[in-house]
Amino acid sequence: MLYAVIPAGGSGTRLWPLSRAGHPKFLHPLTGTDASLLQATAERLAPLSGPEGTFVVTGVAHAAAVARQLVGVPEANILVEPSPRDSCAAIALAAAVIARRDPDAIMGSFAADHLIADTPGYVEVVRQAMAGAADGLLMTVGIQPTRPETGYGYLQCGGPIGDGGVLKVEEFKEKPAYDVAEAYVKSGNYLWNASMFVWKVEVFLTELARQQPQLHAGVQRIAAAWDGPEREEVLGEVWQTLPRISVDYAVMEGAAAAGKVGTVSGDFGWNDVGDFHTLGEVLSADVAGNVVLGSAGDEQNGVVLRDAEGLVIVPQSGRLVAALGVRDLIIVDTPDAVLVCPRDRAQEVKSIVDELKDRGDHHYV
Repeated sequence: MLYAVIPAGGSGTRLWPLSRAGHPKFLHPLTGTDASLLQATAERLAPLSGPEGTFVVTGVAHAAAVARQLVGVPEANILVEPSPRDSCAAIALAAAVIARRDPDAIMGSFAADHLIADTPGYVEVVRQAMAGAADGLLMTVGIQPTRPETGYGYLQCGGPIGDGGVLKVEEFKEKPAYDVAEAYVKSGNYLWNASMFVWKVEVFLTELARQQPQLHAGVQRIAAAWDGPEREEVLGEVWQTLPRISVDYAVMEGAAAAGKVGTVSGDFGWNDVGDFHTLGEVLSADVAGNVVLGSAGDEQNGVVLRDAEGLVIVPQSGRLVAALGVRDLIIVDTPDAVLVCPRDRAQEVKSIVDELKDRGDHHYV
């Protein structure tokens, strides 16, 4: 059995104004179905973990919505962090809580806001990673790159470990420049780092203690109080002292340098839905290449398109959205904000959120 941990945080600023701090992208149905990204994540992990083995680490503002969306997951499996401390604290808290319930557990960490096209293929690759974890490795699931992508980190792969398709991870690489990414892809020795991890909780916590002793001591103290009356007091005292650092930097890079990290390669239609342009590429389009989120794109669904191609339209306000004679645009209509921009500048939407914060317009963020 796998204990599947889903870190559910972040506000998805490149998907503004749909994704906001109070209702981030993982709570939205961006899957082409009625399921939210979070619900889709839990559903595809169900063959490995089931609801009883599914844990979500989320913030105070999102805990109620997470519970409403994942009605089968026990309330005790929704771990609420008082404030964001980046991925290492969230994942380490889950590992420490799970270890107290099952010291021999194998856990995996899977982001709440990714899309997977081939669920059976995904499940099989995670099973391969579980086999590597059972042998004592800190495992990652790498993605076979399809292009020189500058927006992802990479895993530099070495030779095989055993005969189960596991490769040694030599090094974690930062998001590269285009020419470097191109060289990575051509070499055939690199995978995209999708931040999917599988390990024995005991192995992970031992490595955490070696590299991040303060963080390890803190989450162990919190976990010891988790099922008792002192939880809130200890959590409030200790959580704010934990280092704010990603699990890649805190543990995985150092573990790879020590030869403790393996990977299995996945090719199951993975996408991290980072912006509206990407969303338009992965969801079904009409014959003109237009994608209308949550509808078939006709008049009955609040959208009228004439002589329009390659649009991504998100109608969320209840108003009619009409487009005539335009190409390759993003149009997001929400009750209090409208975004219009070219698809090739979708990555820059985050800069609008930054400007709104600088102006003090936090109610829009």
